[in-house]
Amino acid sequence: MLRFANRLVAASMLVSIAAPAFAQQMPALPVSVAKPVKRMVVDWGEFPGRFEAANYVEVRAQVAGELESVHFKDGQDVTAGQLLFKIDPAQFTATRQAAEAAVKGNVTRLDLAKSELERAQNLRTTGNIPESTFQQRQQTYLESQANLDASRAELATASLNLGYTDIKAPIAGRIGRKLVTEGNLISSGTTGTLLTTIVQFDPVYFYFDVDEQSLLAYQRNLAGGIVSEDAKKAYLALSDETEFKREAVINFLANQVDAETGTLRVRAELPNSDLYITPGLFGRVKLATRPAYETLVLPDEAIMLDQTRHLVMTVDGEGTVVPKAVTVGPRVGKFRVITSGITENDSVIVNGLMRARPGGKVAPTTVEIDVPDDLTRPVAAN
Repeated sequence: MLRFANRLVAASMLVSIAAPAFAQQMPALPVSVAKPVKRMVVDWGEFPGRFEAANYVEVRAQVAGELESVHFKDGQDVTAGQLLFKIDPAQFTATRQAAEAAVKGNVTRLDLAKSELERAQNLRTTGNIPESTFQQRQQTYLESQANLDASRAELATASLNLGYTDIKAPIAGRIGRKLVTEGNLISSGTTGTLLTTIVQFDPVYFYFDVDEQSLLAYQRNLAGGIVSEDAKKAYLALSDETEFKREAVINFLANQVDAETGTLRVRAELPNSDLYITPGLFGRVKLATRPAYETLVLPDEAIMLDQTRHLVMTVDGEGTVVPKAVTVGPRVGKFRVITSGITENDSVIVNGLMRARPGGKVAPTTVEIDVPDDLTRPVAAN
């Protein structure tokens, strides 16, 4: 028994002596390193929002009557001035004919009154007509003239009302379904019968709310004049898109910040010539909050988070792993902006981080980071 215990102690001593020697003989593990790349980048703020029609019209009649016919198909695209509905014109035609007759009668009366007034003026020079008769004929002429003007105004109104029996599209766009069928009596005015709606698809508006900090950064961007018209650009993506390829222009900022939400309503105008975007859809927008600046970028996976700080693992000339704390900026696609902590001469481990230990030895292989030349546009979602 004693002999077995001695052998066990001897074996354990041999293992403890051999372990450090074995560790020292382990080869350096391979890793890939790369130099940080300098690029021009832009800081972007991303906000959700909703697309809305640039123009929206509720089609209502301007005169009341019986709906005679409908001249469109539900959901079709219409042009401005296209005939949509027709109201039975019979009573409006009769009203205009009566107004035309009234005008003719008043023209005849005016001609008669004018002749009598001219005769009275001739007699007045010779004193063969009383002054009161002359004044009476003068008054009759003026009244006839006023009656003619009134009847002409009634004719114009009757003609307008007859024209309103043809209900036409006030704007170009996509029409909704008809809400009233033929044969129904419809009322007129702003509170009258709603017949259908028309929505203009091109251009389309995108409304979103900007928080106070982003707003201040954006306003400084505009006021600085550094990026000029670029500051008014916005880039949009639909809810199922990962790239912000749709370029829009900021054309409206609300005149005050909402006290309850601390946000400002902003509007961007977007071309929609293919009519692909339907008003009411959700989307996302990116807005430049800082002018373009030059900085170092690294692949995002090369950056580690150690509690409250960001670290990168660098390799010195002797193959020793040296961790460095860095200050990071926003993500730009698959890359991360590095504002301080390293230089463009540092060799940063970009592949094999699990093999790297601070102070340990590695076998680095230098690789090139494939970074796009232009990082000033928000092409990919973060």
